[in-house]
Amino acid sequence: MPEFFREGPYRFFCYAHDLLHEPAHVHVERDTEEAKFWLDPVSLEYNNGFPRHELRRVEGIIESQRTRLLKAWNDAKP
Repeated sequence: MPEFFREGPYRFFCYAHDLLHEPAHVHVERDTEEAKFWLDPVSLEYNNGFPRHELRRVEGIIESQRTRLLKAWNDAKP
């Protein structure tokens, strides 16, 4: 499970099998909450537990780190 980076309480990562079968995206987790965002363009795929205001904060982090995340996604591909 490649971890791309951490910021504050959030961990940004993907599942290894996603690299083979899905477009570029990132999973974000904090405690028991998890969300998935597509990276091109940045958009929410699903949310499991994050309140709306926190999703906006996470989306802002993803937007600001989008280039970094796309590079990490491509570097992690087998």
